[in-house]
Amino acid sequence: MYRFTYSREEFENNGIDKTKLETLIDKHRGICEKMSRNESYYLGEHDICDRVKKSSKQANNKIVCNHARYISDVATGYFLGNPIRYTIDEGDIDVLTDMLDMADADSADMENALNMSIYGLAYELIYADENSDVKIKALDPKHCFIVVDESIEERELFAVYYYIEKDDVRQKTRKIARVFTESEQRIFVFEGEIKTESVESEHYFGGIPVVEYLNNAKGIGDFEQQISLIDAYNTLTSDRVNDKEQFLDSLLIVYGATLSEDAEGNDEARKRLKESKILEMPDGSRAEYLVNTFDENSVEVLRKAIEEDIHKFSFVPCITDDNFAGNASGVAMEYKLLGLDMITKIKTANYRKGLKKRLKLLCNFLGKKAVNIDSESIMPQFTRGLPKNVTEIAQTVSSLDGIVSRETLLSQIPFVEDALVEIEKVKEESGGLHSPRDNEPPEEEPLDEGDRDAEE
Repeated sequence: MYRFTYSREEFENNGIDKTKLETLIDKHRGICEKMSRNESYYLGEHDICDRVKKSSKQANNKIVCNHARYISDVATGYFLGNPIRYTIDEGDIDVLTDMLDMADADSADMENALNMSIYGLAYELIYADENSDVKIKALDPKHCFIVVDESIEERELFAVYYYIEKDDVRQKTRKIARVFTESEQRIFVFEGEIKTESVESEHYFGGIPVVEYLNNAKGIGDFEQQISLIDAYNTLTSDRVNDKEQFLDSLLIVYGATLSEDAEGNDEARKRLKESKILEMPDGSRAEYLVNTFDENSVEVLRKAIEEDIHKFSFVPCITDDNFAGNASGVAMEYKLLGLDMITKIKTANYRKGLKKRLKLLCNFLGKKAVNIDSESIMPQFTRGLPKNVTEIAQTVSSLDGIVSRETLLSQIPFVEDALVEIEKVKEESGGLHSPRDNEPPEEEPLDEGDRDAEE
């Protein structure tokens, strides 16, 4: 993954001018080919679509088997199929969670997770609209990057988001570049040779309001390294259909007879043969098709091997095969999803790092409104998007009652959103009693020697 660097001293003294900004943008465009290729494969625009026929009479099917989209959608659903929940040890974060709901953070999280899977990284912008309501918007990774200083810590200096602003009515377009620093936003407008710049007011987030999320340490997409296998699968499938199609168009060879005496008669005879599917021949003659036979079993073995390698090396299993039976136990399912779970843990660790910055920015914004929340004490909770065996979970929770706290036990149940709220509801329904076990009289402690003598 490429990191854009800039001198901190130069930036603090002179900022960033248009010429240097254009240099950075041009460099970013040059390294975005990988992300554009990943996007094309997710959208089903594979290399097989550009294949040219070797001859006009040869079949040229272009079949796209979109494993790329399958891998990204399954990995994203497993990673963030359920919304992120936030808890805090002490204090109230209702104001913050309400802000996240108003900003549609769940939708931004899903879009970020999909971008991470496709491109290897994701960006989001946190801003306040004209009503001072906080919004969170996922940005296109092909048009966004963060510049860091030259130190070993790689501290962020500013973020750049560039795009084409178009007016379909006036048939005009212009290039816009937005530069976000810790205190303000600068807008650069490029219209031909005319370059203008305007400075907006402070954003009050106390930091660069662009958050970066990495899919892994190297910023590699989930199917990026399997593209060659996907191409091989597409080619094999397309050629397989080509062989079937060419088999139907095979040459008919007639031995010891002719369809007609002249050329015109031959054409008419071929038409009748094609319609009626009947060929009358004299004794001693025969007819057969000239075909290029192929071993269907070998082709099928190769197809399965390529597909298995796609899922094997992407760590995303094919959940529709026989290995995922509906009666599989929770432990068996975990073993089958071990590879997917490993890459999801990496995604979670990196996303948690980005959430830490997001929460800090939001808490800084709330601090301007005299609402003080310590972002470091907020804990995001991720839940895997996997079908749950509720009966098995209930048995586990019941067996651990009295050993593990009720809050921890209730948090393991999928349909319980807030364990503390659920505990309060149980108290109210039972008249203030926690559980039947709480109604039992306490066991009497055994008396020691002195207490026994005094009682006698």
